[in-house]
Amino acid sequence: MSYIQSLHHIIIRTKYSENVLPNEHSEELYRYMWGYIKNKKSFLYRINGMPDHIHILVGIHATIALSDFVKELKTSTNPWIKNSGKFPDFKSWGKKYAAFTIRYQEKDTVIEYIKNQREHHKTESFKDEYRRLIIENGIEIDEKYFLTD
Repeated sequence: MSYIQSLHHIIIRTKYSENVLPNEHSEELYRYMWGYIKNKKSFLYRINGMPDHIHILVGIHATIALSDFVKELKTSTNPWIKNSGKFPDFKSWGKKYAAFTIRYQEKDTVIEYIKNQREHHKTESFKDEYRRLIIENGIEIDEKYFLTD
């Protein structure tokens, strides 16, 4: 038997980082995403976000590639968001995303970070947060493509 723990802090954003996911309907969207995650035999630790982006801490099942997981999550939520009637300005998700592996011992810290998104964004813009997290995780940013869609 293989023993695998694959925790990822994933950030997906709306196309052009538009504020089209109103907070008053966000819980319904998060529940829908949770259903998708459970159907993929993965484990949701925390989900939260803002009108222009969502943070997810998830343990992805060992048989699923991260890129497939994110692509299918965005693909499956797209029609639900559009047909729900609660997000009338939503066009689609941005093409790019960020995902960072985390150690199991860091799980509680990341859960708290995600839980406190609304408070956190009173002092830091999404663009600054996204840039900071990418750099903190040792990834070089290509400015030509940074937040372009």
